[in-house]
Amino acid sequence: MTAVPVPDAWQARSDRLARLLLLPILGVATTLAVLGPSDGGGPSLTSAHGLTGTVAVAVAACWSAALIRYPVTGVPGNVRAVVFCVHILLSGVLVWANPWFGVFAFSCYFFADELEPDRRKAAFVLVAAVLSASQTNGYPVAWDLHTVIYLVMVAFNVTAVLFMVGLLNRVLEQNTERGRMIDDLGEANRRLQESMAENAGLHAQLLVQAREAGIVEERQRLAGEIHDTLAQGLTGIITQLEAARRARHDEPEWNRHLDLADSLARANLTEARRSVRALRPEQLERATLPEAIEALARSWSEQSAIAAEVETTGIPAPMGTDVEAALFRVAQEALANVGKHARATQVHLTLSYLDDMLLLDVADDGVGFTPADETAPAGEAGRSADEGGPSGAEAGSSGDSHRSGGYGLPGMRRRLERLSGNLNVESTPGYGTTVNAAVPVRDPALGAVR
Repeated sequence: MTAVPVPDAWQARSDRLARLLLLPILGVATTLAVLGPSDGGGPSLTSAHGLTGTVAVAVAACWSAALIRYPVTGVPGNVRAVVFCVHILLSGVLVWANPWFGVFAFSCYFFADELEPDRRKAAFVLVAAVLSASQTNGYPVAWDLHTVIYLVMVAFNVTAVLFMVGLLNRVLEQNTERGRMIDDLGEANRRLQESMAENAGLHAQLLVQAREAGIVEERQRLAGEIHDTLAQGLTGIITQLEAARRARHDEPEWNRHLDLADSLARANLTEARRSVRALRPEQLERATLPEAIEALARSWSEQSAIAAEVETTGIPAPMGTDVEAALFRVAQEALANVGKHARATQVHLTLSYLDDMLLLDVADDGVGFTPADETAPAGEAGRSADEGGPSGAEAGSSGDSHRSGGYGLPGMRRRLERLSGNLNVESTPGYGTTVNAAVPVRDPALGAVR
């Protein structure tokens, strides 16, 4: 029983069940009335009220059968009030005929519960009055002890039913509030998922923009490098050849200009090869990144006599030329620094393929060093480390470019930053050094962050 009709599946099922149980309940009440005591023990269907009770039972049976088709939803309030009045009237007559029909009168609570809120309490009081007559062996006919007992039972029944209705209302309100909170949480979760999806899209766009900016920056760098080295070198060669042509009758001068042109050509050839190697390691042309790093580690180990172990975790997949080249250069540079400065006996390289990151860790068991201030220029950091004896010896692995074979970890760090990645160096004197490189990756098929 509730103070406010709840149009949900549970309420509809309970109301439908109440209509189906009317005839069985009437049958139980009639059986009790027939088998119950009569005359000295109280009225029964065979007493003076028997004819009236029999007619009332027949009408109640027809009424209960008709209520099986009575809808549980969509019924106007006035119709519900009429149905309740008819049902309470039949129940009252049956209780007057025999108190055992209080079993059937209890079903009036189901129809009182379906009334509008302003009518429901009055309906509960009427049902309590009928049930009190059943409990006190009939309605009062005079002001006597039976009447007092009847009124006490009415008060008790009204108090009990209102208390139970209030308690059930409170429970249903809490359930409704919980349902509302669950709906609100579901909506908040949906919005959060939409926001996360939007943020993932924005993050993917930022990665694309960062890489595009890195490509533009790399092109500008190459253009400047070609202009400053190859173009100037070719200009110098042309100048020397023109000077040699003018001095063709002066053999010593002619030979001098030819030697200068030859020297410039060789220097520019060396510079061109260096630029090509910096763009794409030739090892990656013939193998995957894990295979190239394993081959690099084997070759380096044979040259340096230092054990090198390579481990690959995750599922290897193509990550793009720029990403693979950058990580290969990091491995190459880190191994070169270990061989020059670390005095290590073992190096462990770990290449990790994650859902959205590609990681490379190069760890050695060398002498270690105290990392220089990250805010200091690379040259200053290298010099401050060099002054520290054995600790400074390995400082090259932290990024001292003037000891790194031409590229240096600062250059690798800049290359990774152009790919939205980063390079970190961790070291402690006496406990070796670890170089960590991380680059976010994108799904080539979807064009989004993996």
